[in-house]
Amino acid sequence: MATTTSTENSGLLNYLLPAFTKETGYPIHVIAVGTGKALRMGQDGDVDVVLVHALAAEHEFVAHGYGERRYPVMQNDFVILGPASDSAGIGGVKKAAQVMKQVASRHAIFISRGDNSGTNKKEKALWKEAGIKPAGSWYREAGQGMGKVIQMANELQAYTLADRGTWLAYQDKVSLKVLHEGDASLMNPYGIIAVNPKRYPDTNYEGAKKLISWITSRHGQTLIGAFKIHGQRLFIPESENRMAANKKN
Repeated sequence: MATTTSTENSGLLNYLLPAFTKETGYPIHVIAVGTGKALRMGQDGDVDVVLVHALAAEHEFVAHGYGERRYPVMQNDFVILGPASDSAGIGGVKKAAQVMKQVASRHAIFISRGDNSGTNKKEKALWKEAGIKPAGSWYREAGQGMGKVIQMANELQAYTLADRGTWLAYQDKVSLKVLHEGDASLMNPYGIIAVNPKRYPDTNYEGAKKLISWITSRHGQTLIGAFKIHGQRLFIPESENRMAANKKN
């Protein structure tokens, strides 16, 4: 399985996958990379299944015939981190795009994943919404996973965009603070897709379908919802999102 660094850095996979293997007998070899690279591995037929978080790219992956179908699994959200001193003065700003604009106007150091991951795609979308093409010494592309980027931002007392799951796993290791959260544009859905066996007949399609069936089942969804760090849930299972939507309707 190719998946994002956030599912590994957060500890979710170490919590979920042993239960899956014990119950089904299927071992899983995990390759944790950025979403862009994970989808590329699926596109090349190098993995059996992908678990990623870049909705538009996932739909494109399926539309082009590389994946069979996207199944929603869970969601968390992104947060904007920065130093407690908040040199860019983003505290209290209501919209994420406006936060990015303010960081750029102050030339406050911003550490970007720079790796075409789901987080990096979201960051680019925010810059676009803000009408800014970030460049200059204040904007630094790391080409690293989320955990390392949080650590780099901490060392430089810089700003960065992070998924909440990885942030909760790292918050006790750094002095950064969540300076912006809650904007609807920062929601972060995850989906799982089996690589198309018609295109790549050598993939373990049965194993991929078994994982998809398990992780989207009531049991799998309950386990995702029960995963916590410091008493806080890292991911909201899709089953809860559906129930909330049904109540609204």
